[in-house]
This record gives sequence, structure tokens and C-alpha cells, in this order.
Amino acid sequence: RIREGDCAVLKRDEVFKAVSVLRRRKIIFEKQWFYLDNAIGHIYGTTFEVTSGGNLQPKQEVEETTTETKEAGTDNRNIVDDGKSQKLTHDDIKALKDKGIKGQEIVQQLIENSTTFRDKTEFAQDKYIKKKKKKYEALITIVKPSTRILSTMYYAREPGKINHLRYDTLAQMLTLGNIHAGNKMIVLETCAGLVLGAVMERMGGYGSIIQMYPGGGPVRAATSCFGFPKSFFDNLHEFPLSKVQSLLSGTFTTETLPSDPEENALVEEESNGLSEEKQASLQETEEEPAPEAPMEISPTEEQDTMDINAEDVEFKENKEKENKENVREKQIKQWERRKKLKEAAALLREKNADGLIVASKFHPTPLLLSLLEFVAPSRPFVVYCQYKEPLLECYTKLRERGGVINLKLSETWLRNYQVLPDRSHPKLTMSGGGGYLLSGITVILERGKPDSSNSEALKMEEPSSKRCK
Repeated sequence: RIREGDCAVLKRDEVFKAVSVLRRRKIIFEKQWFYLDNAIGHIYGTTFEVTSGGNLQPKQEVEETTTETKEAGTDNRNIVDDGKSQKLTHDDIKALKDKGIKGQEIVQQLIENSTTFRDKTEFAQDKYIKKKKKKYEALITIVKPSTRILSTMYYAREPGKINHLRYDTLAQMLTLGNIHAGNKMIVLETCAGLVLGAVMERMGGYGSIIQMYPGGGPVRAATSCFGFPKSFFDNLHEFPLSKVQSLLSGTFTTETLPSDPEENALVEEESNGLSEEKQASLQETEEEPAPEAPMEISPTEEQDTMDINAEDVEFKENKEKENKENVREKQIKQWERRKKLKEAAALLREKNADGLIVASKFHPTPLLLSLLEFVAPSRPFVVYCQYKEPLLECYTKLRERGGVINLKLSETWLRNYQVLPDRSHPKLTMSGGGGYLLSGITVILERGKPDSSNSEALKMEEPSSKRCK
């Protein structure tokens, strides 16, 4: 059931939007505004109707009164779109809405007041009704988030954020990566956390995931939309890409972290503050003995200056306390961060990961060659890229290096079909490409033996005709 604080997805036809369920929070979706208060307590998958005042009411499952449109024309050749066929004006429709008449009744009124509706073919009539229902019937379905729904939503709304990763390609990645509960996975992605969320969902909270991230910290915007319980994040670790080489070479330390410069800045601010206070006090001491002329100060003025000084002292004390608290919080946060970093480093040092998934905007070759060091032998790896050329280069580099078998570069092709009586056909709007995948399996890399002698021996064994080829 829908509970307050849940992450849910709003659905209207083929349009999705991820929201968090909160009371008295105005949500705008597909030119409709409403509140989700009434949805709390209902089962996921319920369809709601937006009523006046932005309230949601569950749609009653009433048998749809099929509009009596037995009359239909043979073709549409005599129909002219001159804008005069509809007798109802915008003001009339607005007046109907203000009266509280539901969308279904408005659609019925539009059909009755259309002069050309009877002359249209049966298919054209269905299309007209569907179009008007979409415009005037405010129906919204609330569904539970899943990998398929969220990947469809991101691909339709913001494909650039997920590197144009289509949902069927994501499904291929999860299958080729052999992701299941109890795995120890390494994930490097710059897809707003969608790939990470998909891996976490399939693992079901069992096993461990190490997320490699570029820059200051990991991005998990899409991961939060899944609404995972807190237990799922217990075995989720993160490790910066900038530290991978130092970890491989054995010079890794947690002394220099990206958060250090912030602390230094804070310390500088404090020292500046103290110096300012000292300067102010020095100025005061300098200014005090300066006037040698007889001072005539009234008692009211003396009292005012005493009050101001007391206020200044209190303000300074409060400021110092706040600064100390901030420093403590920063230190605690940094200590926790270092602890997490050490745990992730310890997991990586074992070099026994069960799989590797890379889906980033960076060139895959250097990333893959360094991260494969942490993967155990006989384990799968998958690399996604929007373009083919970087993966071709990666393929040749891996072939030269060795230590991998079953290398395969593939592209998935997807076509949606409309399936309706007498009009089943491929949909006109089709995705051009869903990116490319390079997959393979790791094996033990024997560095001692040179490969040249082996290749020469193989050449000698092969028949002459095959050698020519």
C-alpha cells in the first residue's frame, strides 16, 4: 500500500514521473496539479481521478458506456478541417468544467456537438475519442518504482543524464553481468545512479557493491527514486577513481581526502575571525588612552556602552561555540568517511569481485584495464558505451593484453509494435539506437610466459591454406 514518505511513480498513458509521497505537497504532472493526501493507504496500481481542489478520488470501475456511434462514414475525403465543425466554444467547455462535470461527460458533449463526427470512419472516430479523453479526463495511476519503469522514464524525459542507455540494453547488462543475490560487484557508472539502482534491486540487499565514482562524491539521484529500505545501503561502499592507481601500486592512504580543503578553509575562517577580534581589541586599547581632553560622559551614555559591550561578548561566545560544534561535526563526518573508504579499499584489495559493470561517459579502455585487476578469474564483465568506436579500441587492447575470453561487442535493436484489430504495425516513432555493449569473461593472466613463442608454434601447426587466410 502507498504510505507517507514512499517513493512512487505517477503514470498517465505512457508518461511517468517519480515523486515522493508527502501530505499537502502540490504536484504538477501533465498540466494537472493535485495533492497525494487521498492516495495514502490505497494499493499501488490504483487509478485516481483528479477532482476539484486538486484532490484524488479512486476511479470507480464502471462499465464504460460506449457512445452510440453506430453511424460511420466510408472515408474522410469530404471532411475539411476549417475549425467550424465543433459548436462548443472554449468558454462553454470552461463553464462545464466549473460546474464540476466529469471528463467523460465533457467528451460526450463534444461528440454530440461535432458536425463531422458521424461522417468519419470508425478508426477516425476512435482516434478522436481517445484524443479528447486524454485532454479532458484527468486520470493518474500510481505505480511502485522498478528498474523497467524508471529506465523508461529517464530514457523518455532525460536520456542525456543516463548516456542514452535504453531499458533493453540495461536488461542485457544485468544478464551478461550475471547479477544475483550474494555477489560482490564493482559498478562504475555516470547514469545518475540508475545502473546502481538496477544492480541493487536484482541483488535484493544480499551481497556487497563497490561503487567507483569520479569527482567529489557518488551521484545517486535515480537510486533514491527506487525507495530501497535502509538495509540495502549497509553493504553499499564507494571508492574514488582518483585513488585506484595508488591502491594498485600499494601507496594508498586515507590522509588526503576531497573534504580536507573544506576543513582547511574553515580553519582559515576561524583564524581570520580570531585575528579580527584581536585587531578590534587592539584598536580599542589603542583608542582608549588617546583622548587626553577632559571627558564629560553622562550616566545614560555609560549604561548604553556597558550594554553594547555585554552584547558583543555574548555574541562572540555564541559564535565560538557554533564554530566549535561545526568543527566537531566536520571531524566526525570525515572520520566516518575515512572508515568507509578503508572498508572499500579492504574489499578491493582482496581482488575477488564477482563481476564488473562500467557505464560511464569516460573512455572505457583505461578504466576497464585498471578495474579488471580487482575481478576474480572466470567472472563476467560488461562495458556500456553510447558509441561503437571507444569499445572497438577497448576490444583490441584487451585482445593484446590477454586475460579475457569470450569477448563480444553487441548492439541490441528494439522495435515497438501497435497491436490492434485490423491495424497492427510497427510504431512510427522508433528508437534509433540503444548503445553498444562489450562483454567477456576474465581468466588468469600468466605474465611470465611471452606470447610470441606460443603464437609462432601455433602458426607452424596450422595448414598452409589457413596461414594464407
